[in-house]
Amino acid sequence: MPSVLVTGAARGIGRSIVELLASCGWDVIAGVRNEADASAVTALNPQQISSVLLDVTNGDHIASLPEALPQRLDAIVNNAGTVVSGPMETVAPDQLRKQFDINVIGQLAVTQAVLPRLRASHGRVVFISSVNGRLSMPMIGPYSATKFALEAAADSMRMELRPWRIPVVIIEPAQTDTDMWRTADSMVIEAEQALSPEQRNLYARHIAGMKKMVPVSQKLAAPVETVSAVVEQALTARRPRARYVVGARNKLQVALITRLPTGLRDLVLRKASGQP
Repeated sequence: MPSVLVTGAARGIGRSIVELLASCGWDVIAGVRNEADASAVTALNPQQISSVLLDVTNGDHIASLPEALPQRLDAIVNNAGTVVSGPMETVAPDQLRKQFDINVIGQLAVTQAVLPRLRASHGRVVFISSVNGRLSMPMIGPYSATKFALEAAADSMRMELRPWRIPVVIIEPAQTDTDMWRTADSMVIEAEQALSPEQRNLYARHIAGMKKMVPVSQKLAAPVETVSAVVEQALTARRPRARYVVGARNKLQVALITRLPTGLRDLVLRKASGQP
């Protein structure tokens, strides 16, 4: 059976990917951050799922990966990620570093650690990005910035790894029914509370617009299974595409908006996100 490492596997999209691939016969190694999550994920399908402690920002965890993984590895699905929100002017440097450390540097460090095994198996590299890797939105600038960076790195890696026939694939979901989106209203409140009184006054309309748009986004959120199904397709297609946008509506959105002149695109995205 083929084997795959999935990072950020404890919940949401990652957990759905683990469950689907295990049901399809993959030997899945679920990367999680603590023993409780390891036990919970492994219990989903003990015959096909094992777990490894893997905080993608922990150098010791990454250094020990080669010993923890099976000798043959056929794929890596880089799913671990987080969201830092708020106006770019107000996001503290340590929060920006955290965002990039998890969403970009951690993803690439894990991939570097497993590439020798993927080279031997002619395996595949999958990055879970976002439509925000091509469409930057106000109030989630740090998140969008990391997804743009991740896609740039993946594009370079895809070209560099061509001699060893290692496909590098980017998956671009939009709003997905995960813990992150279910608690998005709390995220907005936390972002507002992190502002100084002056900043809160300056960006009051931005915050108000974001609060109004959260319920709309929650209603539009697609089931996590739609993302895991695309991941399975990317892992098994004879000739996988470089990018998969998840969902017909999102494909149309990306195709149309990325072709608009910058000023018009900004207007559309500001209106869509309730911004002044």
